Amino acid sequence: MTAVGEDETAMTGRSSNPHLALWVAASGLSHGEIARRVVAEAKAQGHRQIAPDATRVRRWIDGERPRPPVPALLAAVLSEAVGQPLTPGDLGLTAAGPTLDSIQLPLLTEAAAQTLAGWTQMDLFLDRRDTKGFDTDTTAALEEVTAFFTKADASKGGGLYRSAIVAQLAEAARRIEDGVPPSLKARVFAATADLAALAGWVSHDCGRYATAQRYWSYGIYAASEAGQPDRGVEIVTRMSHQMIYLGHPSDALGLLGVAAAKANLPATRALVASQTGRVHAALGDEREAGRHLGAADELVADGLGDEVPEWVAYFDAAEHAGARAVSARDLAGIGRPRRPASVHFTDALALRKPGFERVRVMDQVGLAAALFAEGEAEQAAAAAQQALDDAARVDSTLVASRLNTLLAAARPYKTATVDEVRTRARDLAASRPTAVAA
Repeated sequence: MTAVGEDETAMTGRSSNPHLALWVAASGLSHGEIARRVVAEAKAQGHRQIAPDATRVRRWIDGERPRPPVPALLAAVLSEAVGQPLTPGDLGLTAAGPTLDSIQLPLLTEAAAQTLAGWTQMDLFLDRRDTKGFDTDTTAALEEVTAFFTKADASKGGGLYRSAIVAQLAEAARRIEDGVPPSLKARVFAATADLAALAGWVSHDCGRYATAQRYWSYGIYAASEAGQPDRGVEIVTRMSHQMIYLGHPSDALGLLGVAAAKANLPATRALVASQTGRVHAALGDEREAGRHLGAADELVADGLGDEVPEWVAYFDAAEHAGARAVSARDLAGIGRPRRPASVHFTDALALRKPGFERVRVMDQVGLAAALFAEGEAEQAAAAAQQALDDAARVDSTLVASRLNTLLAAARPYKTATVDEVRTRARDLAASRPTAVAA
């Protein structure tokens, strides 16, 4: 009779302890193997009287409550199997909090947060079995959610959204493996390229540099499948930006050389030229920096074409002015540039469109640092206070690294006003730790 009961439960998918059923499914272990591991764990802890079998494991899933120390033993076994710490409460084997209409509510503690994380992981794990492929509606949904995440990242930084973006990319990639209708191929891969580029960027902004490179590589592949070589070029410029950020400008130039050879659209050609000029400035090559930045000036002045794709629309006169500002800052170390960096940062701020709050804050901090470097301490301190107010609302290590640049520029000044700036900037940078400057 026990065997019949097990078959019926397996077919219906019903369980009186769904939490345990989910984690058992996630472990990939048979009921017999779980029983054997519980016995082994019990013996290791000195409990030699505990000897469940596969039938007993099924009864636990069906709602039978084992007596201590079995819940703890079972939690230990499944924790090892799924690679995540689990408690008896996670397995539905102990009360974790009050109940409401027979639904158990976890207490609002760190343990409860860990339990919630486990539940969401299991939700995603099981959902993979129920969804296949793409149709017109799911393709449109992918495009819409990618657009939402892109705007959210530009506004507030990607720290809060990174996990959701990565999960969405994983789902898109899994569905692609199941097959894409030929009529939807270009749209699916274009949206996936956008999502992968964003996943890489928010990973970079959270300090996960190797992970960012992997997502960007997938994005380049997706752009190729979508028939959008210039989309891949834009992603390469993101990779080059990371190389600059990590202090490898020669590697950045190598990537930009590849991008320049493949760029066709005026917008991507201008982006590559602007970025290349910035790298040469970081290397102290004023002549080459001026040549490439000048080429970008001309392309931007011409309007970048009639139809600029959404994925590169962020590159405009404001973005180029920001590149000019950082280039001027870097070139100041080998002789005063033609225009002070503070003027370029001011230009960039005047041109920035609404919705790009992270880069606006970076410009504000950059302006304050430039004014300190140019000897305008009073103006710099005032600009820094406003920048710090705004920087507190953005979750970004890119902003934190620019705060470190501000601290370095303010170092020579010892007034009370500058000391206050220094304290605020140091505290804010410490809350978003990063080891490099940008």
